[in-house]
Formats: sequence, structure tokens, C-alpha cells
Amino acid sequence: MEQKPAPKGRGALLEMLKKHKEARAGGAGEPVEEQAPPKTRGRAMLLQKIQEAKERKAGGDSGQLSTPGPSTVPSETRRGVSGVTKALGEVAITASETCSYRGESGTPIKATANYILLNVEKDRGVFEYEVRFQPDIDAKSNRIKLVNQALGELSTTKVYDGDVCLYLPCLAFSPRQEFESVIPNTETPVTTTLIYKRKRKLSECLHLYNVLFKRIMHILLYQRMGRNYFSPDHKYLVPQHKLEVLPGFCVHVDEMEGGLMVCLDTQHRVIRSQTVYELFHEIRATNPRNFREEVTKNVIGACVLTKYNNRTYIIDDIAWNMNPKDTFEDRSKGPSCFIDYYREHYNIRIEDVDQPLLITRQVKQSPDGKIERMICLIPELCYLTGLTDAMRNDFKVMKDVAAFTRITPNQRMLALRTYLDRVRQSEKAKQVLSGWGLSLADDTVDVKARVLPQEAIYFGGPDAEAHKYTGGTDWNKAISDNKLTGPVNITNWQLYYTRRDQKYAANFAQTIVRLGKGMGCVIQDPRHIVLDDDRTETYMTAIRDNVANTQVAVFICPTLRADRYSIIKKMCCVNIPVASQVILSKTLSNPQKVRTIIHKIAMQITCKLGGTLWSVKIPVSGWMVCGIDVYHGANNQSVCGFVASINGSMTKYFSKAMFQDGEIGDYFKMPFRQMLQAAKDREGAFPSKVIVFRDGVGDGQLEHCRKYEITQLQEVIKELNIETTITFVVVQKRINTRIFRTVNETNFENPPSGTVVDNMVTRRQFYDFFLVPQSVRQGTVNPTHYVVLVDEGNIKPDHLQRLAYKLCHLYYNWSGTIRVPAPCLYAHKLAAIVGQYIKKTPSTQLDDKLFYL
Repeated sequence: MEQKPAPKGRGALLEMLKKHKEARAGGAGEPVEEQAPPKTRGRAMLLQKIQEAKERKAGGDSGQLSTPGPSTVPSETRRGVSGVTKALGEVAITASETCSYRGESGTPIKATANYILLNVEKDRGVFEYEVRFQPDIDAKSNRIKLVNQALGELSTTKVYDGDVCLYLPCLAFSPRQEFESVIPNTETPVTTTLIYKRKRKLSECLHLYNVLFKRIMHILLYQRMGRNYFSPDHKYLVPQHKLEVLPGFCVHVDEMEGGLMVCLDTQHRVIRSQTVYELFHEIRATNPRNFREEVTKNVIGACVLTKYNNRTYIIDDIAWNMNPKDTFEDRSKGPSCFIDYYREHYNIRIEDVDQPLLITRQVKQSPDGKIERMICLIPELCYLTGLTDAMRNDFKVMKDVAAFTRITPNQRMLALRTYLDRVRQSEKAKQVLSGWGLSLADDTVDVKARVLPQEAIYFGGPDAEAHKYTGGTDWNKAISDNKLTGPVNITNWQLYYTRRDQKYAANFAQTIVRLGKGMGCVIQDPRHIVLDDDRTETYMTAIRDNVANTQVAVFICPTLRADRYSIIKKMCCVNIPVASQVILSKTLSNPQKVRTIIHKIAMQITCKLGGTLWSVKIPVSGWMVCGIDVYHGANNQSVCGFVASINGSMTKYFSKAMFQDGEIGDYFKMPFRQMLQAAKDREGAFPSKVIVFRDGVGDGQLEHCRKYEITQLQEVIKELNIETTITFVVVQKRINTRIFRTVNETNFENPPSGTVVDNMVTRRQFYDFFLVPQSVRQGTVNPTHYVVLVDEGNIKPDHLQRLAYKLCHLYYNWSGTIRVPAPCLYAHKLAAIVGQYIKKTPSTQLDDKLFYL
């Protein structure tokens, strides 16, 4: 006899209600065990919610939550309600469906990631209880004491917010338990009632698990600085630069495709041995006339570390009218001066009693809302963190710091295994985990990785196959030996320079003319315009008088000045639209490297004039790729860069910059419509598929991105009444995931370029994958995370992964692969130059050129 299929949807709900009625009619005894029905949808879900609401209303007081107490409900009703509650509880703990986005192409390799499986014991997890007191108690401390009395031994592993929610690691009381006691420090009797609600899903308990690992890091003597944890006892000294490097970890728990996992990544924090007070003296010695201005510029916004409590603060202001002799309200003893406070609490003697104080503002959440409070810090106790711009530009400093921070895959794996050993050897750390039925796996999780086929780079010439490069991810030499795919003749251009740079200018002009033949184009001699001085006004006048009807204007500047660069770009991008190139004379001063540098400048100018340098094979037609990124400037003013390909080989782009507030874009409809029209004008038809790569969106903004940005693009498609589909992919670079190729149990190395991981460590609820597009010889490679938010075009995972990898080869400012698809980096460059320097919307005459490279 053929078995009937299990009912679904409304049928499943009706079946459950039928059993519910049978349970009510069944008299005394245990409620009928029901199997949890499949998840209801649509009208069935609405009916289920209405039914649950009726039962709650019939079962207890309207002012109380959920399960009714036994003293107020007849026994028949209690049995039915408890049966339904149990069934719904089983539904609540059912794991959500795993989203898998796996491809098949490529060569499999053995790999592992910096994730450690977190095992949960059977019948353990996180069980939610409701706490009630009769009579009600206002004091939070008394509530906690009473709950601890009721729990007994379990009080050490509970998580209780002091209000109504209590979380336990096991099903201690079901469905309801009452405890008689007295309110602490009084003789007033009180009844504490614990009501079982449900077993929570793993995805709902991630914050709790993260709290447990905060406790473990504290037990292992790691200090929290910012979001990560560091060990001050194991710091590395860089005395020649007055720096200290603190090793540490970034730890977070998440539910991945392979289960509940801990992501553990090594981190480093650079601390300067210099205090803010010492910086004051240094500035006073070098620039006494502008002392306060220089101090404000260097200190405000800086992150400082106070070693007496190992906390970091962001400096918001400097109180020049205050000093350590001033008093403040101490919670323990009333008015107290800063000198006495630090001596009594930290045994620290403040040397300079006349130094100004540093101000940091912190916002605390309270029942009455957000409360802002000011914290005063002593400059001589505040150590500066991070590197200054001067340090970052100093090769020796960066090289010495990189000796400690740029670590290999073997060193990272050793650090992870050392951490696991420390957790196993610590009884307190093991108790924190075992109390909640948790245990860490013995080693990092293995993943199935694939290496995509290496891409061939095609250059210009009559025979494309004869002019291709297949030697890896760096074709710097190959591009100097081959012609460009889309060269542009430069016959009318201008060269601006001051008299002292005349020698560099003459050499630049001669060299670039000679290089033109090898690039496949004609470059004629420029028109030389010699400037009397390097003042900003001189450049403005020269541009206004000469730039009109010119292909490109090249400026050789004697020094790097932001205001001069800004006015040149603003004049050439807004007022008189023309391609422009700014070069520092120092760049042209090295005779051994000058030819290579000028060749790169010539290629950059070619791109700014609408030319192309190289290409990869794109086996599809009618596709458009877009890149979106946002630059955040001062005063909450942001610039969104929107770039889209307008040809089949995805080498020519249409670019738009829009000013907006915040990260999420609001003005996509107009530029997107223009891009679709530009593609139609060039190719003869609207694109069949649009693939958008959106950079700069964190996990917390994904839903906003889906609601606001994707909706705007879909509305344009609808208004144009075309059949174009949209695939929207978020590109995340700032991630803590690391992927290692496994050579053997003790030897690990960076995975090769083109490595894809789309299993185990991918998100459970997203279509996503990791891609390693670069080949790294030093340190550990950073993979890029791709999250597919919308896929109307039903693009196969293999095709999207291959496309993302191909686009990482098409950034014309670098003859190698980059971390993100080229449209994303083009959008980033566009938004940055407009937000930092141009500060106005560029002319529409430059829309189809990469003028921002």
C-alpha cells in the first residue's frame, strides 16, 4: 500500500490542530507527543500565529508572557497548551536550511582555514527561561541573588540580564518551577518562578558564545584593546624607532556551513614608546610658534593606550584650561583631584602638574536613553598607538615592524595550535566551555579548495594568440615587450613645469615619444609651458589660458602639496574637462628607473584618453559588470563611485560619482540608466545580465543594501521595460578568514592564485565563497569574501567565480592581479579623488574615460 506524503503548508497546520484537539479530549495523563511539522509559509503561517495568540489570551493574564501558570488554567487546557508548546519548541530548535553555493571547476588541493569546530554536547545548548517574582522586585542586585539561590550549582553557568530573560546550558526545570524565599536583607517573602520558554537556535546564541570566549581570553591573561585581545607580557621591542609590537588574537564565534566554529586570527598592535606628553615637548622644540595648532593636528582623533588599565581611548579634545590639580567627582569619596586619584588607585605619581588634560567622550546606554560622559586623561600616562604618516612612508620603519607583523602561514598555524594547547591546559577555561556543553576540536577545520585555471593575458597585435602571456600573476615585463590592445595616438598635449625642473621635463618628453612606437601608437612632442613659480595661482592661470582643445595636460610639480594637486584636478575635471597627469620631479630623478616609470605614466595617460592596455578572454556576450564603492569624508559627506563596463571584453568603463550621506547609496537610478544606455549605444542592445560588485558593505549593512540599493537598480530595469537581470554581489576585504594550503601536518603555505573555497567556512545563510586572486611571497595572503545577495540571472557558481577571478586581472594601474574585481577598485579610485581633491561632480565629458587613475 502506497504511503501518503507528509502534509505541508496549511495541511500541516490543520493536522497539528487536529492532534491538539485530540490531546484536549484525552483526559488525564501526558500530552500527546507530536512531531514538529514543517515550517509553515504564507497564509498557513498567519493562521498559526492567530491560533497561538488565541491560546495565549485564553491561557493567562494579558499582562504576562507566554506559558500560563498551573494555578490559573484548568488541567485539560494545561495539557493541550503544553503539548503545543513542546511542538513549537521543537520547531524553534530546528536548524535553518543551509545555503550552499558550490562550484566544480578547477584542480582540488588540500587546504585548511583558521576556524576551529566548536562541538556542542547532545541535549545541551542554550535554554531560555522567563523569570517572575511575586511580589515584583525593583532592585537588580536582589533579582540576581534570588535567581542564584534558585539555581544553586547552575548559578555559575547562567546568563541572566537581571530582568526577565535567563539562559541556562541545560533543561533544568520544565515547564515551570517555583521557589519560596525572602528578599535579601529583609523578612519579606517572595516567590521566584522560572518558566521554560524554548531551546534557542545556534544562530540566536552567537553573542552568548562570544561572551564565553571573552571570559576565556581574560582567563588566559589577554587584554582587550579595541575589538581584539593582546598579550602585553609577550611584546616585541623595536627600540630604534621607539615602538612596541603586541601580539594577540581576533576571536569570534559564528555558525558556518560546517557547524558552529571559532574564527581565530593572529593580530598585532603597534604601540609607540612615546607618550602624548613627550609629543608635546617634541612639537614645542620644533615648532613653538604654532604649538597648539600642531598639537591639535597630531593628537585629536588619535588612539591612545593607558597602560595602568590597558584601555584604549580616542582623543576628542584638549582641555588647555585644565590640569591635574583640578578636581572631579569621585564616586567613592566625592570631590578629588587627579593627582590624588592616580596616587591612591594606581600608585602613580604625576610629574608635571601643569600639563593640559586630554578629553575623550563616551556614550553609555541606560534605561533613560543614551548618556554622554567625558573622561579626562593625563598626557604623560597616555601612550600613542599606531604609526604616523611619516613612519608609514619610512621604508626602514616599515621593514623593521614587518619583521614581527608579517608572519607566514606556518607561524600563524603554530600560534593557533599554541592557543588551543593553552585552553586545554587551563582548568578554568575548560570549565567555562564544559559548563555550557562545549568543547573545541583538536585542530583547525579542513576545507575542500579548488584552484581555477590560470588566465592568459592578451596584448595588441595582428595575431592574438601570438601575443599572450601565460606566466602567472605578474606581467610587468611582458607589457613592456608587447603593444597595447587599444593604443591612442597622442598628438596634441601640453607639458607644464617650472624652470628648475626643465631638465626632467626635456628627458620626460624625449623618452615618452620614443616609447610610443613600442606601445603601438604615435606620441608627438608636447607643447612646453614653463611656469615662473610653483604657486597655486600660477597653475590656475596657466590651465585657464592654455588647456582648451588639448588631449592631455601633464604637470611636473617640484613638491607634493595637496592644495596644488586639488586645484589642478578640479580645474581639469570640472571647469575645463581634459585628461590630466601630475608627476613629482623626484619621481623622474632616478636615471636607472626613469624609463620604466615613464612607460607606466604613458600607459596611465592612454587609459585616461579612453584606451586599453591588455585583456583576458571573456567567453560570454551581453554581460555588464559594475563596481560600487563609497569614500567617507569629513562632515559625514560621502562620495559614491559607480563604474560599469560598456563593451563585451569588459575593458571600457562608464563612470559616475555621486555625493551622498552615509554608506548606503541613494542616487543610483540616474547613473545606472545612463550606463545601460551607454552600453546599448556601443553594443547595439541592452545587456542581458548585469553583475554588480559592491565593495565596502559590512555584515550589518547587508539587509539595508538589499532593500535600498538593489531596489533602485530593479526599478530602472522595470521602467525601461527590458529583460535584463541583476546579480548583486557584495565584496568584503576586511575579514579575518585565512586559508592555508596543507603540505603535511606541520607544513603550510599560501594557496596559489585562483584558489576558491566555497564550503565548510562559508556562511550558513548566504550564497558566498572565498577567492584568493593574488600570489604572495611574503606573509600570509588575504582572501576576498564574495556574498551573493541577489541572483536574478541564475548564474552558476562556477561562472561567477571565474568571472570574479578574470576581473582581478583587468586593473590598468597594476600589471598583476588585485584583491577585488577591477570595477570595484575603479569605483574606489573615483570616489576617493572626488571626495578628497575635486569635491565637485566631474564633467560628463569624462564619463567614458578612466580620468581618475
